[in-house]
Amino acid sequence: MRYLFLILAVLLSFGFVAIVKPKKTLGLQLLLAFSGAFLLALTIFDLLPEAYNASDPRSMGIFIMIGILLQIFLEFFSKGAEHGHVHWDDQKKVFPWLLFISLCIHSFMEGLPLTSTNPILYGILIHKIPIALILSMFLLNSNLKTSSAVVFILIFSLMTPFGSFLANHMEFITTYKAPITAIVIGILLHISSVILFESSQGHTFNLRKLIVIFLGIVMAYFI
Repeated sequence: MRYLFLILAVLLSFGFVAIVKPKKTLGLQLLLAFSGAFLLALTIFDLLPEAYNASDPRSMGIFIMIGILLQIFLEFFSKGAEHGHVHWDDQKKVFPWLLFISLCIHSFMEGLPLTSTNPILYGILIHKIPIALILSMFLLNSNLKTSSAVVFILIFSLMTPFGSFLANHMEFITTYKAPITAIVIGILLHISSVILFESSQGHTFNLRKLIVIFLGIVMAYFI
């Protein structure tokens, strides 16, 4: 069932953009800020203790740093799409392979620590909605064929469930679950912190943003 929710979060977001055709991202920045705070809090409350209790803390710190560096590397190709900034020439008709591959790798990695009882599932789920909305607006407003946009979104929607499926059925991932989880923690820490820092224009104080960030942290604590 968790796989279905992850897939539907992306596909329904794409369908909403295709039908409503919103021209502005009004409100998306607040949703993005909420999702960033929620994801960051769940990572700290849930994944960090799990990783540090499973292995040597210093080695876990190394793998977390590897995850941060991996995400920075992926963003050279995705142009920051993982945190809601799609910087791509939308006039090109060529399929954006680098964007596609980097987003799929990121999405696949997000699925590795997911289990049916792991609260981080909710963080990933809420994180995907604003990202899928922004990505869908970019794809549908670009010169790409609609069929190409659909294939992009469909495969993207399947990558996190695919990662979760392999994590629960592949012996290698089970054996090295702690360091793999630590790498994912690094990825999520980087993504969520960047979302929080970049979700307000000009990095100015915004009361609405502060409120939704607070709500995201509180909700994550009580899950």
